[in-house]
Amino acid sequence: MAEQSLMYKGKPLARKGNDIYYGDPSAAYVVYLQVLTTEKKNNIDVANRVQVMLLSTDSSLGLKDRIVRVSEKNSLYSALDIGFVWLERALKG
Repeated sequence: MAEQSLMYKGKPLARKGNDIYYGDPSAAYVVYLQVLTTEKKNNIDVANRVQVMLLSTDSSLGLKDRIVRVSEKNSLYSALDIGFVWLERALKG
């Protein structure tokens, strides 16, 4: 059986440590989320500060020029939700 990737609202999620990429890397844009801080809730680390960036996947641009939007949210769910909205708008535009 093939390995199934994590999905959120129909788009892939890839995580390594505190870094999460959301979206198809072959598309024009992806969302990058970085967990900045966590807190313990019921002995589980829960993100309480997450930086969200909408990034262009155009490799001819420098990193600063690839950043389209940036925000900071107080939960992973809030960060994913705003990232989803940004990504949908960017891919349609």
